[in-house]
Amino acid sequence: MKALKLTKIAAVVLLSCTALTACNNTSDSKTSGESAQSKKVSSPELLSGFEQRLNIYKEVTLSADLSHLSANQKQMLALLIDASKIMDDLFWLQAFPQDKQSFLASITDEKVRRFAEINYGPWDRLDGDKVFLSQATTKNHGAEFYPGDMTKAEFEQNEFADKKGLYSVVRRDDQGNLMSVAYSELYHDKITRAAAILDEAAKFADDKEFANYLTMRAQALRTDEYQASDFAWMDMKNNPIDVVIGPIESYEDQLYGYRAAFESYVLIKDLAWSEKLAKYAQFLPELQKGLPVARKYKAEVPGSDADLNAYDVIYYAGHSNAGSKTIAINLPNDEEVQLKKGTRRLQLKNAMQAKFDAIMLPIADTLIVPEQRKNVTFNGFFANTMFHEVAHGLGIKNTINGKGNVRQSLKEHASALEEGKADILGLYMIRQLLEKDAITEGKLEDYYTTFMAGIFRSIRFGASSAHGKANMVRFNYFQEKGAFSRNEQGLYSIDVAKMTAAIDSLS
Repeated sequence: MKALKLTKIAAVVLLSCTALTACNNTSDSKTSGESAQSKKVSSPELLSGFEQRLNIYKEVTLSADLSHLSANQKQMLALLIDASKIMDDLFWLQAFPQDKQSFLASITDEKVRRFAEINYGPWDRLDGDKVFLSQATTKNHGAEFYPGDMTKAEFEQNEFADKKGLYSVVRRDDQGNLMSVAYSELYHDKITRAAAILDEAAKFADDKEFANYLTMRAQALRTDEYQASDFAWMDMKNNPIDVVIGPIESYEDQLYGYRAAFESYVLIKDLAWSEKLAKYAQFLPELQKGLPVARKYKAEVPGSDADLNAYDVIYYAGHSNAGSKTIAINLPNDEEVQLKKGTRRLQLKNAMQAKFDAIMLPIADTLIVPEQRKNVTFNGFFANTMFHEVAHGLGIKNTINGKGNVRQSLKEHASALEEGKADILGLYMIRQLLEKDAITEGKLEDYYTTFMAGIFRSIRFGASSAHGKANMVRFNYFQEKGAFSRNEQGLYSIDVAKMTAAIDSLS
């Protein structure tokens, strides 16, 4: 078996595992926005109390079987990684106001420099974005999407084009008034290069639908019009390679959650596991109808083209590579595409297995009572993660009172509430499928106990993470409802009946 061995990169112990990091040396420092931090600093040092934080990451090597790929497909993979490196550069510009290379070069301690590289700046992403370097200031909640001196009141009192746009930044004009600048304009050079690489990659695609997606995604980067390429991505069913690339998630915008950050995943499809998952897609409409909420909150019917597949990830870049690493994807985020086509749920199996081995099992041995540790299983972890992604597509995308879509209405709270919804409804669906004998592996206690261990894993993402917030809310709620207990040794045990009731009421 031929396998692609990836360069080693630090991965979060008790948090997450990752693949390869990107490192393109070019930078658009002039376009990264103005802030107090844009002044160059010399030899920043680690602040007192952060010494132990440097050791929270663990190196892992992820591998993927490439033996079934053609020569063209392997050449295409190299091009997709080249395009992904540009997404990494673009995310640095969105997250951090200084030039990446000069910033990293100014840090003399190698371990501190590596920590800053993993965090895409001087803020600890897994500890509430705390500043860990001298000469750095508090991170702007709006990252580099908004002027550093802009207040929420100023933003809300002003009207200008594309005010809430996913694919633009807010800047000041010559008179100091707020205005928006499209990504394709602000980051023109890098985006043009990335688009050209995707066009070239399309020439090596054996699958016509994938080639079409790559050319449409290239055009989307140039125009900031992504919906057509999202529809094209939904139409792909048979390609053994995938790339999720562009400005996608809005977690980095903690001011409003409006603006999307650049990222990329390069993926190899696991055909055997994908076939195993396909059977669950048929249950999605039925699960939507059966959600334990009032009828008005489940009136929308998701698209019927949704599918579930397993992949090995061979490259992370940009937002997906910052701090904790994603192990599953539910896209596209476009509400119209979701309603017409549904979503695709991609489980990143090799990264998931690495996290389970390096994080979940040690957590179980440390925090779960001995008699329930056997209930923490990889099948449980995989299913909990998968149905979390399925649940993102359930519920409603538009408010029931005509006030626009849910994401924009909830503003900065949208991401954490959406992640919490997905976790809870995912557990609800697992119980329903177990009762229907659609899931035949394990018992309910396995999924609940694994989920509990997963809470401890995810709260370590910190208060600046939507997933961290969602898990802390859930932990407190479960505690109030008696879903778990903690003994004198500090070990946790699950009460299946009370957790079932808590899941339904929190849903």
